[in-house]
Amino acid sequence: MPGVIITDDNFESEILNADVPVLVDFYADWCGPCKMQAPIIEQLADDYKTKPVKIAKLNVDEAPKSAQQFGVMSIPTLLIFKGGKPVEQFVGVQDKETLSAKLDHYSA
Repeated sequence: MPGVIITDDNFESEILNADVPVLVDFYADWCGPCKMQAPIIEQLADDYKTKPVKIAKLNVDEAPKSAQQFGVMSIPTLLIFKGGKPVEQFVGVQDKETLSAKLDHYSA
């Protein structure tokens, strides 16, 4: 599994207090579209491992408080955080190019 695994316990330290932009994939193991999104997130984690960006995954069944806090109603939902605040939200499966462009924008 790529990137950082996020729970309700480490959400603040890993996401809200991060000093780099963070892409968080809100997903569930039973979600079909989430399974389609997963390899794209893995590619991004690999592509960005040497860049000032963090890629993280949050299982909504295991961390419901964090998902609820940011209004995640449908999955997959991808949120980009910068400076501890969500700056971009995507609902549904997103392609690698779209996500890369946004990550590059926020990490510039």
